[in-house]
Amino acid sequence: MFYIANALLCKLGYKVGSKIVHKVTADSLIVLARKKLKESLLEDYENVKEVALELASTKADEIVSLFDRERLKRNIFQYITHEKIKESKARTSFERATKFCNEIMKLLEA
Repeated sequence: MFYIANALLCKLGYKVGSKIVHKVTADSLIVLARKKLKESLLEDYENVKEVALELASTKADEIVSLFDRERLKRNIFQYITHEKIKESKARTSFERATKFCNEIMKLLEA
């Protein structure tokens, strides 16, 4: 970390002397590099913010659609067909219900 910190300081045009080099490097980072680090992190945040918002929107749509798909499936099995529900369809329903409940519980706990 010390060497890469000094590389950054060197790139910024500063060279740390030979006395108390670790302390000088640390202090120099605070004064000279902190702002650049903050700007870089904010830039990274802006870049991923849009992706995260899209992902959250997609996930929210998926959670809501889980409920609706299961509602439709239940309707078919309860009112339209009289055939026995296969284990795989029940397992899928259980997995969707678990996923849906987990996400809703997060909202309730917030």
